[in-house]
Amino acid sequence: MILSALLTSVGINFGLCLLFFTLYSILRKQPGNLYVYAPRLVDKEKSQQQESDDFYLERLLPSAGWVRNAWQLSEDEILSISGLDGLVFTRIFTFSLKVFTVAGVIGISILLPINYFGNQLSDDFGHLPNKSLDSFSISNVNDGSNRLWVHFSAAYIFTGVVCYLLYCEHKYMSAKRIAYFYSSKPQPHQFTILVRSIPSSSGRNLSETVESFFTEYHPSTYLSHSMVHRTSKIQDLINDADKLYRKLGCMKSNNHSQQNFRRDGFLGLIGRKVNLLDHYEKKLEDLEDNVRMEQNLLAAEEVPAAFVSFKSRFGAAVALHIQQGVNPTEWVTERAPEPQDVHWAFFSASFIKRWIFKLVVLVASFALIVLFLIPVVIVQGLANLDQLEKWFPFLKGILSLTVVSQVITGYLPSLILQLFLFFVPPIMLTFSAIQGYISRSQIERSACSKMLWFIIWNIFFANVLSGSAFYLVNVFLEPKNIPRVLAEAVPGQASFFISYVVTSGWTNLSSELFRLIPLVCSFWKRIFSGKDGDEFEVPSIPYYNDIPTILFFGLLGITYFFLSPLILPFLLVYFCLGYIIFRNQLLNVYAPKYETAGMFWPIVHNSTIFSLILMHIIAIGIFGLKKLPLASSLIIPLPVLTLIFNAYCQNRFLPLFKAYPTECLIKKDREDLNEAGMTEFYDKLVTAYQDPALRPVQHARSSDRDTSPLLHSTEV
Repeated sequence: MILSALLTSVGINFGLCLLFFTLYSILRKQPGNLYVYAPRLVDKEKSQQQESDDFYLERLLPSAGWVRNAWQLSEDEILSISGLDGLVFTRIFTFSLKVFTVAGVIGISILLPINYFGNQLSDDFGHLPNKSLDSFSISNVNDGSNRLWVHFSAAYIFTGVVCYLLYCEHKYMSAKRIAYFYSSKPQPHQFTILVRSIPSSSGRNLSETVESFFTEYHPSTYLSHSMVHRTSKIQDLINDADKLYRKLGCMKSNNHSQQNFRRDGFLGLIGRKVNLLDHYEKKLEDLEDNVRMEQNLLAAEEVPAAFVSFKSRFGAAVALHIQQGVNPTEWVTERAPEPQDVHWAFFSASFIKRWIFKLVVLVASFALIVLFLIPVVIVQGLANLDQLEKWFPFLKGILSLTVVSQVITGYLPSLILQLFLFFVPPIMLTFSAIQGYISRSQIERSACSKMLWFIIWNIFFANVLSGSAFYLVNVFLEPKNIPRVLAEAVPGQASFFISYVVTSGWTNLSSELFRLIPLVCSFWKRIFSGKDGDEFEVPSIPYYNDIPTILFFGLLGITYFFLSPLILPFLLVYFCLGYIIFRNQLLNVYAPKYETAGMFWPIVHNSTIFSLILMHIIAIGIFGLKKLPLASSLIIPLPVLTLIFNAYCQNRFLPLFKAYPTECLIKKDREDLNEAGMTEFYDKLVTAYQDPALRPVQHARSSDRDTSPLLHSTEV
């Protein structure tokens, strides 16, 4: 019965995937009208003006040319298009395909037949579609059977393969990170640090204090600094001016003179008629004047934080890693992000305010985890028809229909869970934003980690252990019982997680290709925000949402490798589809807004190590339940060896992701001595970290009034 429901789920999702692929292939051939699918490609083809607007039947026929282009895309091309972060993202799929190809060979050809021909659960080999998936899991192997030693050996072999591949990938990504640094042009963030908790001095403002301090203690390397101001009041005015400027542009492009007049009274129904263009232009001028006045008023409202720039990368690194003052709570330094990556919102927050916000985020995250157990309980009820009939007795007749029961048990639970999960990434992004991070990349990395552990806890452990939040906590408060509890619960959820891979994984990849939600949002913005049809913004890939999903499917594959190998083919299909689809998206859809130089990779490494340890803990418990205590004891060294391997990788590779070594910094600085454009770069570096809210407004004005800023830069 369970297998029939699973086949129904696979059939539904295969049909959806085929439909999405066909629609995308059609839409991919007419990018001139549908910006949301491939905005990078649209921009390129619009500039070349090579495609005719005439109708051809060929444009409506599906084509697989985009698959070929995505497949042929080299890593150097990905690096040039999406940076090192894009390359890391694609290497997650490459690494996963290598791991689960090996796992598939071992699991499908060796472990699956051993599981199926056991008779612990049933000795009936007929009616394959109606058999339970437990027949394909380790639960079907007889207690105390010598065949369990095959699973024991597979756990050791698979762990060794994963660790070897992980070491190779870590080594490769570290080398790529160094090579990417050597090949990069001078960037402002390489020469700049952020200094916070600047002490106040009598008779001096904060800007003079910063200049005096770094001129005295870093005389040969100090270049300039940019003070941070309280600009939250100005930002609202600037946003209003931007909206009004876009609205004016839209009205001028439409050029409907009869629509440019309305009455200035209540709701435009009474009063004298006014020209909307003149009215809005006057309103825009007033907003710009208000912005200039606020800039002038806030010139003295400095925050005890500054971006300090140096003449060399090595000089910036020395100031970053050496304590600046006698009091370690003053002159606190941290790495500066790229100028376009700076998140200005929380610079004005005090230390106590940031600490309170972190505490609030901790409490809110726990509350979200508890509340998310509600859809988990609903999903568990849908997966169990008997429980569902108790909740809703009037549905008994409908639930007795084979097709209805198969759809409800095989497809609907994971679909409902995915719908609830859709709202979690924006919430995690908001939680990370209010914690006080200074860059959008830090916010997204924090949200990525939060999202990963949220999925592992609420999707994996909550479904496996099927209890309340307090029960889940109690399980992990008694470590000696963890292997036994997991060994009893995890194999029984194999059917749900296979269905989850099909429903969540395959469907999400198809929707990523088709981009239905961005399409709806694009039309919504066109209609209600007054944006021109030719105006669009190339999106950036949401790493904080996509990476946790991929890593969670990797956790499922590693965990169920020897428990229920039937999940492996479905995971291989997912990673194959993801490999092609996301390469296409990086080529034609997304463009990076910042570059972390591969800082997402340590998250991948830590998640893989956690998945291996989890597999080992379950193996200890499962061999104990199967009355093979010797195998259970011999598994214990495996997590110890994995942790030793992890410690080695942390010492060998992680420092390269935290900071570049002196050897690289000085070598790159010496190369800059021969660069002709370094003088111009230093001139731009002086103003690179000026708050955008303090820069002159760029909107055109109808009059010849002076548009120079009232607030001048405080950089030295």
